[in-house]
Amino acid sequence: MDIEIIEEEANPMLHRSDVRFVVVHDEATPSRLSVRDSLAAKLNKDADEVVIHELDTKYGMRKTLGYAKAYETPDDARDVEQAYMLDRNKIGADEEGDAEAEAEEA
Repeated sequence: MDIEIIEEEANPMLHRSDVRFVVVHDEATPSRLSVRDSLAAKLNKDADEVVIHELDTKYGMRKTLGYAKAYETPDDARDVEQAYMLDRNKIGADEEGDAEAEAEEA
């Protein structure tokens, strides 16, 4: 899987960069999490700082267009993004699960 960044636009008010990219893949469309991890590595970011919003693959093509937001910190992502988008990208799930487990034990 190869990722090419097409456009990267800084958004300092929200402490992030908006990124448009192309993924070229040999097999089926890669999962959101594998794309997130690869894009984070390419951007020198932690995986919890990258939120994949769109992955669009045309039928029969081996190329996927995507849109992501790369935040400065994971806390910035949690403050700005909607809960369902954080769930899709598995951001903050571990901390919430730990908090719920501790609440149940108490």
